[in-house]
Amino acid sequence: MDIYVLLKKTFDTEEKINLDDGRIDEEGAEFIINPYDEYAVEEAIKQRDEHGGEVTVITIGDEDSEKQLRTALAMGADKAVLINTEDDLDEGDQYTTAKILEAFFEDKEVDLILAGNVAIDEASGQVGPRLAEALGIPYVTTITDLSIDGDNVRIEKDVEGDVETVETTLPLLVTCQQGLNEPRYPSLPGIMKAKKKPLEELELDDLDVDEDDIEPKTKTVEVFLPPEKEAGRVLEGEIQDQVKELVTLLRNEKKVL
Repeated sequence: MDIYVLLKKTFDTEEKINLDDGRIDEEGAEFIINPYDEYAVEEAIKQRDEHGGEVTVITIGDEDSEKQLRTALAMGADKAVLINTEDDLDEGDQYTTAKILEAFFEDKEVDLILAGNVAIDEASGQVGPRLAEALGIPYVTTITDLSIDGDNVRIEKDVEGDVETVETTLPLLVTCQQGLNEPRYPSLPGIMKAKKKPLEELELDDLDVDEDDIEPKTKTVEVFLPPEKEAGRVLEGEIQDQVKELVTLLRNEKKVL
């Protein structure tokens, strides 16, 4: 099977994030594989081990994105591709990403493409479905189980706390959700092997992509951090007095009643 994983470098939301002139200060930020993409990498490896073939991880980014690709290779992926847009693009959005990926896959034989359900930085969930539409293949989002038998595929997906079963065929694109699997940690032997695995670097010219054709369709108006949490308040006294004080606070200070 020819299996591809769409990977994105995102900042670690568990680390401190600073803004500089309305942008995230990347110098002080910690970057990781988008957590939902880790489920995609793990599932790709599992399907390859069961059905044969190879797993290629692909990302669009800058030179620093190689670190996340090497991590995926250490997990067990076979090959990696970095589409370096550092010198070509100042801004981009989901449309931009999908168009670049469409050009990459134009001459590729594809059985299965996996991606994360959403990226934790923008959380649009658009890139996977946009790409599948462009390639003319079926797609299923937020999957929690994937079974492949020949060209036939049986999927379970999350639907607002319930489970829906979908049957479809290859080639196919899926986006992966928590609960699909438990992503493995790269082992020391895996990290050593990853250094020797092929990592191809491409630029937009290599894909015959014109910058005018991938201009973003959206614009970021403002980036800001959420307000800091206020200190909690402990109400004292008899229960009925606490209830009255709570209602007063909710009505007069928080304006929620």
